[in-house]
Amino acid sequence: MRVVLDTNVFISGLIFPESTPGKILKAWRSASLDLVISEPLLVELRRVLSYPKIHQRLHWDEQQIDRYLLLLRFFAEVVDVAEVSASVPRDHAAEPVLATLLASNADYLVTGDDDLLSLRESYPIISPAEFCQRCA
Repeated sequence: MRVVLDTNVFISGLIFPESTPGKILKAWRSASLDLVISEPLLVELRRVLSYPKIHQRLHWDEQQIDRYLLLLRFFAEVVDVAEVSASVPRDHAAEPVLATLLASNADYLVTGDDDLLSLRESYPIISPAEFCQRCA
């Protein structure tokens, strides 16, 4: 199963490894699912991992962040979203996430973002809890 994870799922899973997002990251690390990501998502993840509030929780320095992103590049499928047009009317900043789903034809986009979840009638977008229920 190929899955796109939104940044909020990564961050929640890293901070709270026993949470539902944490279980999703664990499933990826154990090769139970295939992760799909794009350059814009990697850039966003780097930015968020560098927030002081996140640093206080994870205690990752820039080298650890770089190492994690390198692992993502190596163990995930990186898709090109340059030619993909995606529209998230309620939050244009979420468009690269939707574009990653569209470019990859992944089975699911897993997110906690209500603006993306509002598009679930048109796209295979589900919450982390729904993903775990369907794929358990």
